[in-house]
Amino acid sequence: MSNQTLAGFHAIGSRLKQKPETIICVYYDAHRKDKRIQRLLDQLSSRGLKHKPASKIELNEMAAGVRHQGVVAVVKKIQIATDVFSLLDELKNRAVSPLLLVLDGVTDPHNLGACLRTADAAGVHAVIAPKDNAVGLTSVVRRVASGAAEVVPYFQVTNLARTMRSLQQRGIWFYGTDDQGEQNLYDLNLGGQGVAWVMGAEGHGLRRLIKDTCDVLVRIPMRGSVESLNVSVATAVCLYESVRQLEKNK
Repeated sequence: MSNQTLAGFHAIGSRLKQKPETIICVYYDAHRKDKRIQRLLDQLSSRGLKHKPASKIELNEMAAGVRHQGVVAVVKKIQIATDVFSLLDELKNRAVSPLLLVLDGVTDPHNLGACLRTADAAGVHAVIAPKDNAVGLTSVVRRVASGAAEVVPYFQVTNLARTMRSLQQRGIWFYGTDDQGEQNLYDLNLGGQGVAWVMGAEGHGLRRLIKDTCDVLVRIPMRGSVESLNVSVATAVCLYESVRQLEKNK
């Protein structure tokens, strides 16, 4: 298993929380003496994890253009699923209901990074997007995702509608967000089944074919003057309604 670098406090902190055993060494700016860096060093020391001072030039080279805030970690790559259907088989064997996120043509790396971060926090098992007209896992996406890009599988598929139909045959229900959706988000019963939230691209919403493939179209109640939410915000609202219902039904 090859190694990789993580840059910045959020990404390293996330790995420290989730998989501390995969941290090989954390390099830090020796000139930083503030509480934030000291807190990180204390956490590393308490777990017996290796950390070394480094120059800003060395940190810049390791971070390869990603804003590092004076900390860069060399870590082992976490093995994550590379195929959504294999992932579903694994979840079925564990008797776990899948929670998926589908992003239809999100091209802004900041939005994708924010969606991945929220997906990780909400316990999403995978994020699915089309290969065309969608952003990949760029350095900006990884930075904004704060470590989530390394642990949440991100599958880019050739034909999104076809993939959705195949997943429907595996028992996944697709809830697409739409301003004119026939159901209110807070009237849904999301328990006892595999759920996939389908979010549209910035400014355009869901494409017609993707909208028609969804099982249910859902509207988020809007009480103010704005017509819609940013895709990353809408993603958080919908995913955490799933989380709320899962917590309630435990």
